[in-house]
Amino acid sequence: MNNKLRVVFARVLAITAMIVLVGCAGSQDTMNTSKSSASSTTWFNLDTVKAGKFDTGKMWTFDYPPKDYFKSEYNFNASDEWLNKVRMAALRFATYCSASFVSEDGLVMTNHHCARESVTEVTKEGEDLHKDGFIAATLEDERKVPGLFVDQLVLIMDVTADMQEAIDKGATNEEKIKNREAKKKELETKYKGETGLEVSVVTLYNGGKYSLYGYKRYNDVRLVFAPETQLGFFGGDPDNFTYPRYALDCSFFRVYDEEGKPLKTENYYKWSQNGAAPGEPVFVVGNPGTTTRLRTVAQLEYQRDIQGPVTVQMLNGLTKVYSEIIKENPEREFELQDRLFSISNSEKAWTGILGGLRDPILMQKKRDFEKSFKAAVMAKPDLAKKYGHLWGEIQNSRNDARKIALENTAYNLNPNSSSQYLLIAKKLVDLANQLNLPEDKRDAKYKGEMLAQTIAGIFPANFDEKLQYKLFVLNMEMISGLLGEGHPLTKTLTGGKKGRDAADYALANSAVAKKESVVKMAEAGANAILNNSDPVIQYMKVAAEKSKEYSEKLKQITQAENDNVQQLGRALFEVYGTSIPPDATFTLRISDGVVEGYKYNGTVAPEFTTFYGLYDRWASFGKKFPWSLPERWINRPAEFDLETPINFVSTNDIIGGNSGSPVINAKAEVVGLAFDGNIESLPGQFIFTTESNRTVSVHSEGMIEAIQDLYQFKRLSKELDAGKIVK
Repeated sequence: MNNKLRVVFARVLAITAMIVLVGCAGSQDTMNTSKSSASSTTWFNLDTVKAGKFDTGKMWTFDYPPKDYFKSEYNFNASDEWLNKVRMAALRFATYCSASFVSEDGLVMTNHHCARESVTEVTKEGEDLHKDGFIAATLEDERKVPGLFVDQLVLIMDVTADMQEAIDKGATNEEKIKNREAKKKELETKYKGETGLEVSVVTLYNGGKYSLYGYKRYNDVRLVFAPETQLGFFGGDPDNFTYPRYALDCSFFRVYDEEGKPLKTENYYKWSQNGAAPGEPVFVVGNPGTTTRLRTVAQLEYQRDIQGPVTVQMLNGLTKVYSEIIKENPEREFELQDRLFSISNSEKAWTGILGGLRDPILMQKKRDFEKSFKAAVMAKPDLAKKYGHLWGEIQNSRNDARKIALENTAYNLNPNSSSQYLLIAKKLVDLANQLNLPEDKRDAKYKGEMLAQTIAGIFPANFDEKLQYKLFVLNMEMISGLLGEGHPLTKTLTGGKKGRDAADYALANSAVAKKESVVKMAEAGANAILNNSDPVIQYMKVAAEKSKEYSEKLKQITQAENDNVQQLGRALFEVYGTSIPPDATFTLRISDGVVEGYKYNGTVAPEFTTFYGLYDRWASFGKKFPWSLPERWINRPAEFDLETPINFVSTNDIIGGNSGSPVINAKAEVVGLAFDGNIESLPGQFIFTTESNRTVSVHSEGMIEAIQDLYQFKRLSKELDAGKIVK
């Protein structure tokens, strides 16, 4: 599976964006469910609920580190020297994870689930490195990963004035967007040329600030160590987003310089000798992907009422589809299991996000923050004049989006969730519309010699009929719910039937069911395609037209709203400055917290878990997947100490993209490796709470114990201990 879809939250939101478009919507039933959410706590006076100090999180930028807060909270002096060293030791791992230097010889630490794609890349014929793990016995055995790179943030520059000046010159929303993108490109081109770095302009506080980040990119990255996948992801999907956990979710790489030698670096994290103690302050340094904590209440309510329900409904359906295919065809488990995990991972995450959005207390905290923010703006005449209207305008834009959201979602297709039957119909309609144009006006693939190839490719070469049928049934159910069973287009498509009966009716009366009939219809021309009684094509004919119409409307709504959001970002920064952090943007942040357990499920989750717990879970589940263990773990060496901590939890603020982030102490020593959040952390996409929201990390002692005494990989354990290659 593509690892980019497996990295939690950044991947989750990416999958969601692919499944449901910006103007997405839930069915009539799912939209109405939110109306009862507030009534469930009518016994509780919501007016007493106030915003928390850290509702917007603790993902502090290195542009504006909260030195005074660190001093008052932990009696810790985060000097410029300490912050610079910490920043320069941190890395961004490709485009989907975080990592760090952990020795002066370019040794890099990240998660195993971040390394899965790389492990696949370096696997040689006859090997199964996912099953057996990888150990580079010597420096020469370290394997270069094609295409892999890591980025080190070496330049930070405030470009707010340049960006805002360019934006303000625009008279319309379109001009402002055009000016913003032009200035961004201009700055990136200029400083890339001057510095030779990988450069990007980053939006902070929704446009309240802009920073230019310059990255030193390292392209020669080689795999050093990866445990078996079964240890990296022990417990599989059932244990995902949970704690207590028992996963050795770590891997190690090495950066090489341009001469092909291990990179020498002054900036790296030393390894802690003792790990973190309960209550000890710890810091996560990494690249959180995306949060929505600075959105307005109107935007969050739209996500709660519209985007969230339909996303969860679609993911529930997809999980059911792939689970059924695997159950009915056990031989396909290896082929489809990773895809099912990606979907079920997203399903679990979005269910948690939606649950948080439906929590009246959490939403009241957001309302109280917005009330205080608005009051601060309105208290100053100059701010009130510039920004006072923005909340109302954003509310209006969300209301306008709601009016077309249901139909827009029904009419849009995506290859990740739509059956090939619908995609075939879309291709036929596109073909007909192109054929109705003069040949010199058509796209290249619809004229001359290319036309025959296009027609031949409309029906997929490797058509998975069982899977596509189940997806088609799901699509029928979604469309009926989104448009309503009484909608004329629903009746056309389903013949007034439901579920499998609707799918059977549509396919029995459509050319899209067979390759021969698809080719025959395509060769008959535009009139044969567009003017017939084929229910699937007639549906797609209207859907294509409506989708284009609604996409344009949503583009206009979004452009206007984005301008208002940027203006509100300026207001936010004027009121709060850097006392609160900006939303995550997959750029480097430092998050503070303490090692601390929490109450859950009627009991208490401990700060640490040990290898004893791993073996107990293995035995308790009958030693079966996903709690099975490889042979070397079953016949473990006598010196392997089961009392050693393997995982731990802390109150740090993370989200997807933080996978692979080092957890360090005040001495900038590695005490752990962040790899997940608990189930209680899922609402952290829009609000951060400290009661039970926890970061789950691999313990530094557990990594050393496994590497040294179980894998017997002394070369690596000695390097981690010494901070350099030990001959």
